[in-house]
Amino acid sequence: MDKSVRQQAPDRMQSVKIAFTKMEGCGNDYIFVNAITQPLPIDRAGDLAKIWSDRHFGIGADGLIVLARDDDDALRMLMWNADGSRGAMCGNGLRCLARFAEAQGHTTGTTLVIMTDSGPREIELMGPGSGSGDVMTQMGDVTCMPQRMIEVAGGCYEFICGDAGNPHAVTFVADVETAEVERIGAAMQSLEAFPDGVNVEFVQALGGDRIKQRTFERGSCETLACGTGAAVAALAARQLGNIRGRVAYVDLRGGTLSVIGEGPSLAIEGPARSVFSGEIELPR
Repeated sequence: MDKSVRQQAPDRMQSVKIAFTKMEGCGNDYIFVNAITQPLPIDRAGDLAKIWSDRHFGIGADGLIVLARDDDDALRMLMWNADGSRGAMCGNGLRCLARFAEAQGHTTGTTLVIMTDSGPREIELMGPGSGSGDVMTQMGDVTCMPQRMIEVAGGCYEFICGDAGNPHAVTFVADVETAEVERIGAAMQSLEAFPDGVNVEFVQALGGDRIKQRTFERGSCETLACGTGAAVAALAARQLGNIRGRVAYVDLRGGTLSVIGEGPSLAIEGPARSVFSGEIELPR
């Protein structure tokens, strides 16, 4: 159990402010909190993620990511989606967390390892950053199953299901801009085949080792980018012969990620940027 979990929650009768930094990777934005240097009630993190992620009444984000330490002093990522559900892995969030750890003084080198609920991930900070800049993270073994038909939302669609530390289902479309991302993505969450929900990628092959992707993330609806989804989508495209080179370029609504490797071990590289920092009062 990480040290932050053992910390006592602050006295709820007092006004307690929590320091945070909002960061984004290709538009996939999260609220980052350092639980190493300040007390945070981890048992309330799901509720805090819902409140703080609200884009009208909170900070606004796709979720909450907490920097903590394990008993052996290893850095750890704890994450919650915007609906308060716990997430095991987030590629863009992990890349941003590495820059956050750098800015918070918890790493001085260009390489580090951060523990996730899906296992340890090696990360490389690309050039000077001080909280922003390109980051490459190893994704571990990414897997894809053979293509199969799935009935959902009144239709039947071909999907390639895969895993990058969290579940994904990839469908290839002629024009990703006209894909019914919200309708089909939401309907996929109630299928018996995905009892814990699933991230759904809608992908268009562009040629030249490039694909275009939109993602419906479980717990967050459509986001501007999904790093784990980009890795699975690139591997699925390779499986269908749309990607042949060692590097796949994935165009997302918030930017472009490079997916490096031919599988199963893949890495993703792209920007990680601090948007702003501040303090927010801990709800009683």
